[in-house]
Order: sequence, then C-alpha cells, then structure tokens
Amino acid sequence: MADPNNTRGAPPREVHIEKKKTNWLAWILLGLGILAALLALGRCNRHDDVAVAPAPTATPTTVTPPVAVKHVALPGGRTVDLQPQTLNYDLQAFLASAAPVPRTFTFDKLNFDTASAAIRADDQSTLSALSAILAAYPKAVVRLVGYADARGSDAANAKLGADRAAAVAKALTGAGIAADRITTASGGDANPVASNATAGGQFQNRRTELVVTSK
Repeated sequence: MADPNNTRGAPPREVHIEKKKTNWLAWILLGLGILAALLALGRCNRHDDVAVAPAPTATPTTVTPPVAVKHVALPGGRTVDLQPQTLNYDLQAFLASAAPVPRTFTFDKLNFDTASAAIRADDQSTLSALSAILAAYPKAVVRLVGYADARGSDAANAKLGADRAAAVAKALTGAGIAADRITTASGGDANPVASNATAGGQFQNRRTELVVTSK
C-alpha cells in the first residue's frame, strides 16, 4: 500500500535523526568530584603524626654551679660545714694527713678593701671555720702573710701587708687560738695572684696566705 502522504512519483523523504551530544565536561567534573571525595575520606580514616617543633635548646653558660657544703668531722667530736675547693676544706684534709710541712694555702675568701686592714663582714664565716679547724689540731703552727695590690709605695704596701696579717691573727686569737701558734709577716705587693691592671685583680691581690709550719 502506497504512502498516502507521498505524492506519486516523488522520491521518498529522508528522515534525519539528530544524535544527542555528550557533555564530556560535566562527566570529567563529576569524576574529579568523586576522586576528591574518596581522597578526603581516606584522610579522615588515617591518623597522621603531627609534627612538633623541637623545644629550643638552652644556651650553655659558663657559670659553674656551687659545690655542695659538706659536714666534716674534726678530732674531738666537733663538725664543721666546709665547701670543697676552699682553703679551710683543703687545710683540714692536710692537717689530718701525713703530708709534710711546710705548705702554703691561699685564702679563697679573705680579702681587704683598698688601704684597709679591717676584716670584712663577708669573711667572718671563713675565720670562724678556720678557728674551729685550728682548735681541733692543737699541734698545728701557722704563719700568716698579708699582701697588698701594687698601687701604693713599697713602704706603704709593706705596712698594709703586715697590718692585714696581724688583723687575721687577732681574729684567731680572739676565737681561742693560742698566740704562740701564730706568727705574721708581710709580702707587700710581691707575688700577685692576679693582674693589678684591673679592679678585680687588685682585690684578689689584697689577700692573706696561711703557711702551716708545723703539725
């Protein structure tokens, strides 16, 4: 049966079917979105270590920590608190030993103010410990030598040294040490232990030394 819409003798009509275009951009974006979601989910399930910045390292200092005081037993049942590496600590160890005499000890803490032979208040504890040590070793005989810095004349420095040694001897005899166990001398400004070019060095040179001559 002929197509009623087709006129006789006319060629058959071609039917054009338009293919729907695929939106590739939308699919790409969708795929990227799914990939991002999967990556985010993976991060949620993973416990990452948190980087912690290292604590700052303290800068080392040159300050030497104080040495602990020791309770030292003396002959006769007495004890005295002494700090190692001081004259009194080394002196008591020497007197308790069989080491020969004479031996010289420089006070680590028994210095004087400029042009003065007065015992400073800060040094009273040093003399108290020294008195206790000498009392515990009654056979010990000592010589005290006083010194000055180099700023004065030779005569003035010699007198200062003598006065300083005498001041230390007076403090010891006042604490009960027999005077015949102590002699004094002056070193003037000789044999400095530090530079006389600085105030600190001058202070160290205004000192007293103790020499054990018999024990």
